[in-house]
Amino acid sequence: MFRKAAVTTVSNGSYLQGQANGRLPSMDSGQPAQEGKVVLKKKVTLLRGISIIIGTIIGAGIFISPKGILKNTGSVGMSLTVWTVCGILSLFGALCYAELGTCIKKSGGHYTYILEAFGPLPAFVRVWVELLIIRPAATAVISLAFGRYILEPFFMQCEIPELAIKLITAVGITLVMVLNSTSVSWSARIQIFLTFCKLVAILIIIVPGVIQLIKGETQHFKNAFAGNDASVMGLPLAFYSGMYAYSGWFYLNFVTEEVENPEKNIPLAICISMIIVTVGYVLTNVAYFTTISAGELLLSKAVAVTFAERLMGNFSLAVPIFVALSCFGSMNGGIFAVSRMFFVASREGHLPEILSMIHVRKHTPLPAVIVLHPLTMIMLFNGDLYSLLNFLSFARWLFIGLVVAGLIYLRYKRPDMPRPFKVPLFIPALFSFTCLFMVALSLYSDPVNTGIGFAITLTGVPAYYLFIVWDKKPKWFRKLLGK
Repeated sequence: MFRKAAVTTVSNGSYLQGQANGRLPSMDSGQPAQEGKVVLKKKVTLLRGISIIIGTIIGAGIFISPKGILKNTGSVGMSLTVWTVCGILSLFGALCYAELGTCIKKSGGHYTYILEAFGPLPAFVRVWVELLIIRPAATAVISLAFGRYILEPFFMQCEIPELAIKLITAVGITLVMVLNSTSVSWSARIQIFLTFCKLVAILIIIVPGVIQLIKGETQHFKNAFAGNDASVMGLPLAFYSGMYAYSGWFYLNFVTEEVENPEKNIPLAICISMIIVTVGYVLTNVAYFTTISAGELLLSKAVAVTFAERLMGNFSLAVPIFVALSCFGSMNGGIFAVSRMFFVASREGHLPEILSMIHVRKHTPLPAVIVLHPLTMIMLFNGDLYSLLNFLSFARWLFIGLVVAGLIYLRYKRPDMPRPFKVPLFIPALFSFTCLFMVALSLYSDPVNTGIGFAITLTGVPAYYLFIVWDKKPKWFRKLLGK
């Protein structure tokens, strides 16, 4: 059923069986595939690339609770400013990843770029935290939003039972896993459809908002910057929330080896997607404020539902369905992309060998997809997911900042590397500084939770020496690891 990928770990004398140097031949390197082996096929077109990015960025947040930014900025004008600036900063980060994706034509995203720039230890720590905590918890959280909103129309007059939410969530997670295990093409087609649904949902909010503006409903924009002054700590936290809302622009880099004509399609897909998302987010927030005051928005549990109930009457029942579809698209895009990180890490020797195997007929990294299912179910039914994500949210920006700093380092370390797409140096410098500033701020403003997350991340260091560096493992231990 499974065969090893055609691109396997090679050694230049410093890494084999646990000491990788991270210099794999890419699928575009011109090296022929070994006879009898299968590869992940190039099935991600420009349209599919755009759908992966937009479909993963736009989750439940823009529809449910943009109040975090408003709460920390103190005024309508500042909140809209933060939404815009965060979109521009995210575009800067996306452009940096576009350069990395065109000069390092290997899948794996953060993991691969850290491996190329800084070596195997920080790369292993990145994939260790992603596999054990971040991805299962993040998938469970967005899946819970899917479960809650898919049931919302059936429980309009009463509270939705928590068990019902978790059961329908488990069904949704399993469906996403099956879809990604069965077919790359169908997963991509459904992602295109779900991305279309997300954009329709945003238009359902934006169009009535524009009509409200034409009618002169601008009372909530008068003295837009008046209100509670943003505190020194509040404004950076607002940026933190905004950057989280835009996160997802990096997922196309996880599947670089499956992108058709990556030199052209990766930069194009990233730029088009970020422009659409930024414009959509800002206009959606403007639309909210045409109907809902800042105080009412802060009290609302689901801003889009409140907005729809006031302007659309019975049609507001459609909004929870669109939110559920939006969440499902984020689940699908996240699993599709991150499974490739595990696939590449296994190919490098940093995860059990079975995770780098590909289904012979379906050409999907089936084991790398399935490994997330039990971990996500454990998170779903047993853990305080939101606290867990708070512990580890800083780790995402720490490693993204490290990746972009690695781009600057590679400019000097490997100046002759072909770079079909190149960004001005101030862009990665500004973006990496922003990421590291947010990390430092989180350590200062919430030392307990961030400290716990930092400690969990550091467990990857002894794990690296135990599982990767230690050569004299007992036979049963090596067999367990698939060596």
